[in-house]
Amino acid sequence: MRLVLLGAPGSGKGTQASRLKEALGVPHISTGDLLRGAVAAGTALGLQAKAVMERGELVSDDIVLGMLEERLGAGDCGAGFILDGYPRNSAQANALDALLARLGQPVDVAVLLDVDTELLIERIAGRARAEGRSDDTPETVRNRLRVYNDQTAPVIGFYEAAGTLVRVDGVGSMDEITARVLAAIGHAPAA
Repeated sequence: MRLVLLGAPGSGKGTQASRLKEALGVPHISTGDLLRGAVAAGTALGLQAKAVMERGELVSDDIVLGMLEERLGAGDCGAGFILDGYPRNSAQANALDALLARLGQPVDVAVLLDVDTELLIERIAGRARAEGRSDDTPETVRNRLRVYNDQTAPVIGFYEAAGTLVRVDGVGSMDEITARVLAAIGHAPAA
């Protein structure tokens, strides 16, 4: 199963990706983790990324896509993968689609975790309090959601047009949401 998880900040993508990894037996690939790992390991792409980050710039899509290509070539991705945090915009969705077509590993399904905006703000604020973070104020969260709506939400249309998008209610217990995702992708939960 080749799966892309979509949803606004605070929708539970990371939590569900970890749970789905176990249920589906495929790796959870987070581009943030890939980036940090490549920099720490000193790979060629990691060194390029480090230089960009040290200049205070955003790592280019080409570097991230190169890291994804390397990761998707690993043996544990043969049965599929779960992408979390990528693609973040339409250009990345198109580039990912081209890469996966070249690798013969097209996306099977894109899952959108649907959560109401006010609940997202509550979730992130609660997480910030629990983690002692002061950077996730309601206003910064609203700004992150505006950026998401402007840049990332169009990716939903990309997968909708491709016929691979499924929408899942992202409100409820972790178990309930995982069960909904598994049902939506046609995978019966383990008994």
